[in-house]
Amino acid sequence: MIASIITIGDELLIGQTIDTNSAWMAQQLNALGLDVQRRVAVGDTREAIIEALDEELKRNDLVLITGGLGPTADDITKPLLAEYFGGSLVMNEQVRAHLIEIFSKRNRPMLERNMKQAEVPDCCTMLFNKLGTAPGMWFEKDGRTVVAMPGVPFEMIGIMQDEVLPRLRQMVIGQAIVHRSIVTVGEGESFIAESISDLESMLPPHIRLAFLPDAGMVKLRLTGRGSDELRLIKEVELRRDEIAERLKKCVVGLEDLPMEQILGKLLVSKGLMLGLAESCTGGYIAHRMTQIMGSAQFFSGSIVCYQESIKRDLLGVRRKTIENHTVVSEEVALEMAAGAIKTLNSDIGFGITGLLSGTSLENIPVGTVCMAVVYKEHSFSKRFQFHSDRIRNKELAVTHALLCIWKFIHNTL
Repeated sequence: MIASIITIGDELLIGQTIDTNSAWMAQQLNALGLDVQRRVAVGDTREAIIEALDEELKRNDLVLITGGLGPTADDITKPLLAEYFGGSLVMNEQVRAHLIEIFSKRNRPMLERNMKQAEVPDCCTMLFNKLGTAPGMWFEKDGRTVVAMPGVPFEMIGIMQDEVLPRLRQMVIGQAIVHRSIVTVGEGESFIAESISDLESMLPPHIRLAFLPDAGMVKLRLTGRGSDELRLIKEVELRRDEIAERLKKCVVGLEDLPMEQILGKLLVSKGLMLGLAESCTGGYIAHRMTQIMGSAQFFSGSIVCYQESIKRDLLGVRRKTIENHTVVSEEVALEMAAGAIKTLNSDIGFGITGLLSGTSLENIPVGTVCMAVVYKEHSFSKRFQFHSDRIRNKELAVTHALLCIWKFIHNTL
């Protein structure tokens, strides 16, 4: 089955809203073994939507649509689809009752335009939206399937999980798709590709290798397709293990997880609590760590010590250390890390200080970042030089910080 995704909304085209729906839907479809060949964004006009539908239905078996199903004048998707598939809008009593219940609970008046959301094309299967007011719609014609859902992300996800994915799963029974990942750090995409070029060339046609570079790391994803799932799993994992063995010096994990989750799993396995002292990253490392459910098992907290006085008063960084080495130095980062252990009652401390943008300060080039890790009598520090803008430098600093802590624990403890 070949699929495409159409997202509707002027706000997507002008960059006012970031399209996260397409990425999430594509991941779910891919996990089912469906190939997403195109993602198209169009504005809130009849002509643009019809043209996109015509084009995608020529190419694909399945088209998923989000957006344009609300109560306002620019929400034209539902009546357009009714006309496109030769039907008319009729009142759906289940949706009507759901709307009445929602507005009653919120103690808000039901407007006529709200009630019109209970109208559904009589040529579709209604997809119930328990999280919102606009139902989804499932159309079938000439062996093609079109699914329309609201553009509100959590409503779309709810309909996909409750209604769409179970139906699609039944349609693709007999097909198996297996993903296995390798997470590497410290080496570039070109180096990794060259190191495993012979192994890649020996992959059978039904197993593909993708390189997914990110700040300071490269993920490798093997995707296998076949009818025998158990056999496919063994085959893909064998290939993954061969590649991971070749790249063992830079491999940090064999799961498709963000670096903070890989670090969290390592901290838990060692029974360690991490405390942070963040200057230039402004709490962003802590944000990443606390995105993980259950991070209280391994994360004590973070002190955002942007001012020198906070570094001295809360973390015990000595004035003499700053005067002798400047505030952006490995020496200061080490004292920040030690202060984090004491102040936050942690087992392991990490300190980071840097100059992400602006002009050079006291012979410190812009993009300089110093970080350090401390655990009992063990310590490690390193100076980095980044060369991008402020936001990119911060992203790079956080990725390297997570990696620095992981390497320290992995190599020292």
